Amino acid sequence: MTRRTAISDRVPLLQRRALLLRGVRAFFDSRGYLEVETPYAVPTPGEEVHLRCFRTELERPDGVRETRFLHTSPEFAMKRIVAASGLPVYQLARVWRNGEQSALHAPEFTMLEWYRPGAGLDSLMDETEALLRALLPPRLTYEDNTLDFAAPFERLTMAEAFSRYVGVDLLAVGDDAARLAREAGTGLRPGEDWEDLFFRLLLERVEPEIGRERPTFLTHWPAAQAALSRRDPEDPRVALRFELYAAGIELANAFEELTDPQEQRGRFEADRARRLALAPDQDWPLDEAFLADLDALPPCSGIALGFDRLVMLAVGAPRLCDIVWIS
Repeated sequence: MTRRTAISDRVPLLQRRALLLRGVRAFFDSRGYLEVETPYAVPTPGEEVHLRCFRTELERPDGVRETRFLHTSPEFAMKRIVAASGLPVYQLARVWRNGEQSALHAPEFTMLEWYRPGAGLDSLMDETEALLRALLPPRLTYEDNTLDFAAPFERLTMAEAFSRYVGVDLLAVGDDAARLAREAGTGLRPGEDWEDLFFRLLLERVEPEIGRERPTFLTHWPAAQAALSRRDPEDPRVALRFELYAAGIELANAFEELTDPQEQRGRFEADRARRLALAPDQDWPLDEAFLADLDALPPCSGIALGFDRLVMLAVGAPRLCDIVWIS
């Protein structure tokens, strides 16, 4: 099959993708959101430990050259807009993550992100349910899963999920990797720390069980995985964060946003040290402009949803490359 034929065969799927794009914009426009578009080539692409970034160079008219990176998320820039305006915003952004390629991953893809001032995690889950119901049919079959989108989505805390599917009291174990391995009935692999083991158990035992008959929000992550989210004031062992799963696909990651610049700086510095220990070439300055604006960010929640994965689910495509024009 020629590349030209492969592209033409995708046209019906891509037409449905275009309809979903229109549906997304109609949904957020009707709710008073402002669509924004932030820079893609930035001085600081993010502080994620395990993501690799594309590096490029900006040439100014006077000959000065400055390093830029293709962003892995528009999160920092969008939060600065919310901090300055107080407005709810959304963006359908192209994002880049180097070294990623699989049925569910690509080095460049489309991310839908939105930030809503005044919203808590429960309110954001309500809105995410409403979005998916607006875009998808009440019942949808994907591979071996028939999902009910009309029923309330499951809301499962990480502690409940580990108790049910791993047989471990995750919060009682804390950050003791040896104890977590022992109580989960497994052994620590060479060089495996608590975080590695946590994600192995999540991937192998929890994710295969959730989101199969209806979508599942996996909420209240351990505080060590807070990222840019607030800790729960009622239980500081957990963070106000959720991920959304449907038919074995992780669709979205969301935070009730941290607004303390000092705490965020400390998290960034810790993440930066870990990242440089693993990948010394992934080096860039902290985003001081973001940190300077963070204390002006009103209480809000934000979410990043993989739009391409949502399209895969909607059209029944097995691979992300099936629903983009060129792959």
